[in-house]
Amino acid sequence: MQERVTMADVARLAGVSTATVSYVLSGKRAVAPETRTTVEAAIAELGFTVNTAARSLRTGRSSLVALIVPDIANPFFAQLAATLQEELRALGLHVVVCNTRADREEERALLAEAVQQRFAGIVITPFRLLPKDLEALTLTGTPVTVSADVPFGAVDTVAPDARAATRQALERVTASGRRRIAMIAGPHDATGGDPRLDLLRSLAPQFGMSLPRQLVARGEHTREAGAAGFAELMSHRYRPDAVFCANDVLAVGALDKAQELGVDIPGEVALVGHDDASFASLVRPRLTTIRYPAEDVARAAAQLLKGRLDGRTVPRTVRVKAEFVARSSA
Repeated sequence: MQERVTMADVARLAGVSTATVSYVLSGKRAVAPETRTTVEAAIAELGFTVNTAARSLRTGRSSLVALIVPDIANPFFAQLAATLQEELRALGLHVVVCNTRADREEERALLAEAVQQRFAGIVITPFRLLPKDLEALTLTGTPVTVSADVPFGAVDTVAPDARAATRQALERVTASGRRRIAMIAGPHDATGGDPRLDLLRSLAPQFGMSLPRQLVARGEHTREAGAAGFAELMSHRYRPDAVFCANDVLAVGALDKAQELGVDIPGEVALVGHDDASFASLVRPRLTTIRYPAEDVARAAAQLLKGRLDGRTVPRTVRVKAEFVARSSA
């Protein structure tokens, strides 16, 4: 039987110390680019792989990281999972994707299972989970990173910086003379309310507009809810001439219903989504949206998790900049 290739074997071939090989694998310290290239070439030539079983025995934790999301069918979360997997693979960690269907009990159950199985860490986008649900979790020592629009207690957080992008979206719709905005938002019981709605409301007065309660339709973040919400908004006597959506999935549902009702997008009603999911540029009309890059969210989450695994104890928040993407629906 062929003996397992060790880190020492890689170090000998690359002409470096085993510590340097470890730094290249873990990213715990900076390594000169030429040295990194040499080490990576030696790893490839020898077929070296991290002995995760040995590391698990040494640390008391597995090499698995739970990614807990409300809807894996949403392309935003699919891209988040793909990029997080790529980022963590370099650390010898592997991602297990868990779908909660936006159900609080499922969120809690998956968190408990990840702790019980001694996962190396957790990255979660909570939908109905409460901050108190994570308070007890932090006492277990399991590193947790939350991806959310609002603060979520004393845990690492990745949050959007969407103020400038939302202002640009309002500038876009008002430039064509539109003055009655509406929104298809999330459900009332979503964690932290609906910060994207709050942001839109806070900026609307700068453009001489308001967002009254009767022009906010609510539902789950689904295509069906988007269609129902658009139909509700179009039933008003003074119906809106611009509709913002909490995500692109809702916006596609609104497009479906607009076609069914014979409402011209953007002729009669401008439509703006959020996230810039992969299908946003494929639907017709192409969806104007606020891009919240899932790849950048995943990279930030991976770095926060790495910091915790390296021993950092003070919670950090990383803000990911959103961008306005103008297309033909507004």
